[in-house]
Amino acid sequence: MPSLIEDYALIGDTHSAALVSRNGSIDWLCLPRFDSPACFSALLGDPDHGHWQIAPVEPVLGVSRRYRGDTLVLETDLTTASGTVRIVDAMFPHAGSHTVLRLVECLEGAVRMRSETRFRFDYGSIVPWVRRVDEHTIAAVAGPDAITLRTTAPMEGHDMATYAEFGVAAGQSVPFSLTWTPSHQSTPPAQDVRRMITLTEAWWSDWMAGCTYDGQWQPAVRRSLITLKALTYAPTGGIVAAVTTSLPEHIGGVRNWDYRYCWLRDATITLLALLDAGFTSEATAWREWLLRAVAGDPSRVQIMYGVAGERRLPEYEVPWLPGYEQSSPVRVGNAAVDQFQLDVYGEVLDALHVARMAVAGRRPGVPGLVTPNGAPLAGVGGAPAHGDDSWPLQTKLMDFLETGWRKTDEGIWEVRGPRRHFVHSKVMAWVAADRAVRGIVESGLPGPVERWSALRDEIHTEVCARGFDHDRGTFTQFYGSRELDAALLYMPLVGFLPATDPRVVGTVGAIERELMEDGFVLRYPTAEDGAVDGLPAGEGAFLACTFWLADNYALSGRVEEAQELFERLLSLRNDVGLLAEEYDPRLGRMTGNFPQAFSHVPLVNTARTLTDALRGVPRSRTDLADPPGHFFG
Repeated sequence: MPSLIEDYALIGDTHSAALVSRNGSIDWLCLPRFDSPACFSALLGDPDHGHWQIAPVEPVLGVSRRYRGDTLVLETDLTTASGTVRIVDAMFPHAGSHTVLRLVECLEGAVRMRSETRFRFDYGSIVPWVRRVDEHTIAAVAGPDAITLRTTAPMEGHDMATYAEFGVAAGQSVPFSLTWTPSHQSTPPAQDVRRMITLTEAWWSDWMAGCTYDGQWQPAVRRSLITLKALTYAPTGGIVAAVTTSLPEHIGGVRNWDYRYCWLRDATITLLALLDAGFTSEATAWREWLLRAVAGDPSRVQIMYGVAGERRLPEYEVPWLPGYEQSSPVRVGNAAVDQFQLDVYGEVLDALHVARMAVAGRRPGVPGLVTPNGAPLAGVGGAPAHGDDSWPLQTKLMDFLETGWRKTDEGIWEVRGPRRHFVHSKVMAWVAADRAVRGIVESGLPGPVERWSALRDEIHTEVCARGFDHDRGTFTQFYGSRELDAALLYMPLVGFLPATDPRVVGTVGAIERELMEDGFVLRYPTAEDGAVDGLPAGEGAFLACTFWLADNYALSGRVEEAQELFERLLSLRNDVGLLAEEYDPRLGRMTGNFPQAFSHVPLVNTARTLTDALRGVPRSRTDLADPPGHFFG
């Protein structure tokens, strides 16, 4: 049985990532990419579906772990009656190499250790051919995949697994390395594990040295930024939502989705988090990935893409995996890729607007965006606005949106029920029109400003008329509905209405009464008949929505409540600072895919909002036309 979701730590090389449990077991690893078939899948089944555990032979009496400073090098200390050992885990961030590094060090006493490795390619379905290369090396091969395992400890194979049993005394260490290569290539050369760990530590420390956040929540913010970097696919700049598939939103349920892809709606909040923290090269790479991914017919913009911009992400079930704690089915791919979600048009235009604002100096302290070779991007960083290489794309998107905004859609939560006129979707259509108008008015870009201004006003008027329940004083999930939706909390964050507007205040109050459970926010009411989302009832509180509530508190002057809620959210992080997608207050457990970008990015942005509010300089929107524009935080 796998560990609790919150008992895992993350290591990664900005191409892929692994999850390491507190008992020293790597239970999830996809190589060479985040979305590659897993070679260790015990997370969604049992050890026979693939894992790699290094642990003491005798019972473990205590466990403590941490990352080395601002890095993704993990240290796990395991104490037994005979002594204490430390397992150092890392993945070497180097292009063309995909290597897991593990170093066993004895801190005191003398401890007998055992390594058990079960290679299972294609999500646990393929037992590879394993052969001994030399005294310290074995190779596992099947189809396109080859893995080379090296250690100075003696290895032997039986029961479809590879074992190494060895002893370490105080001051002694034993290295392990696992390297993936295409099966048609030769066995990779041996590496100095300790040196590679040192280089990995230096790489992460050097990267984190660029962080400019100076608020009171530095440890949480810095760890979230490192996590966000670990979710980045370095060759393209795409950022995956999580490193896992099918971790359940409800234990034992069917809400199990593959999150190893790049969602467009993450674009704006990701850009904000990166820019605010000083990481302009990552923001540049994400912007360029975005432009490449959405190029083409504007009516066929997808909500998500593969890490390299792939469009076809067919969903299928993996029946041989029983699922995390019997939460089935296990899914690979994501059928939501074929949904129409109106909000992504707003997300894209908002993200590109944010980039323009940053480089135009509208956000003090944020340096200009540049290409990887240091040159300003076209239309930004000092280049003339009319040369913005993204503007033709944006105008094409607006051409579609002028009529497309009237369509029903599946909404931000990717419901698998009927399409509806979701209020959040219409708000984001307004965002698209608003940012397009600002591009013309503020940046001198060409376009039909009068027509788009009229469109912006039309959408705003309709949402306030058809999406607001006057009897209850709240916006609703969709036109004509009485249900609520936590996505409504996003309204003041994108400038649709101020947080102090009575309609927003009323909506916040309604969400507090009807969508909160033990102090955390649910996305929307779920029902057994699946009337809205087409799925059985039951899921945890959605952490991003709870961060949005804290933002609303801060923006409306309820700063103490915002800080209290934010601290409560921070208390949910596991011992190494990671968050899943959701939290089940009834079970007191994390649920959903892990670690989740859509939880860590709002953490960074809410910390910035609160930092400014506590300093008496809340985020200003006075420099934007009325209605207010994007809330930078």
